[in-house]
Amino acid sequence: MRSRRASRSPIASAVVGLFLIGTLVPILYLFSVSLMGRGETVSGILWSPDPSWSNWGDVLTDSNIPGGVARSLAAAIGGALLSLALAVPGAWAIVRFRTGGATLGATLMSPWLLPPIVAVVPLLTLLRILGLNNTLIGLTLVYALVNIPVAIWLLEGFIRAIPGEIEEAATIDGAGTFRTLVSIVVPLVSPALVAVGIIVAILNYNEFLLATFLTQSVDAQTFPVALSMFYGDRTPHFGKIAAASLIGVIPVFAVAVFLQRWLIGGLTTGAVRG
Repeated sequence: MRSRRASRSPIASAVVGLFLIGTLVPILYLFSVSLMGRGETVSGILWSPDPSWSNWGDVLTDSNIPGGVARSLAAAIGGALLSLALAVPGAWAIVRFRTGGATLGATLMSPWLLPPIVAVVPLLTLLRILGLNNTLIGLTLVYALVNIPVAIWLLEGFIRAIPGEIEEAATIDGAGTFRTLVSIVVPLVSPALVAVGIIVAILNYNEFLLATFLTQSVDAQTFPVALSMFYGDRTPHFGKIAAASLIGVIPVFAVAVFLQRWLIGGLTTGAVRG
């Protein structure tokens, strides 16, 4: 057994090294471009002979990128929390009470697989009726509703891994349906809730199409929309675009670094229990 693990370790290390190179090289080159002037970015050089931080200063002080990042984080986190609040009872009902039969989970996922553009007009109309068009609150609600099927689909496996005897014991002790859900199911799937919440939040943070149509004013635009505004010039300043891109990537990398233990633990809990 030890010899087999030892023989596999160099191959595993090589694979991890290739993935690491493939991930870091584009980011490092993006950082290099962020230090270049307008003329240098189109010359094809890998590193500027005279690197400058002026692009970073211009993006941080004279653009909508910092505000866009803050709004993206607010919409992503708020939408993820609302999605989880609705997805937990939905997934529990599907698993424990066979609500909707065996096809409800797939039925819920089917609209999510469609191109998002088909939902723009009805969503825009609904937000106008509610008076939430062109607002961060409206966009957050849209994100929450759009990703409920994903959250339910991911949570089903974790809830199915919980032994039914635990819930039956709670019922015998006098716990009602709501009490069982809140006091038994939610604590048992809490690692999965963190993992699914992170996944849904990242989906919300990266979303571009709905944010483009539902947030027209500068005060409501998220980071992807604010970044797209840099391409409005005839000759885009790729140095500023690179700096803005890296600023927007920082929150995602922070989540990956600081919450990786909860993310990996949550995603593997269901597999270990199963």
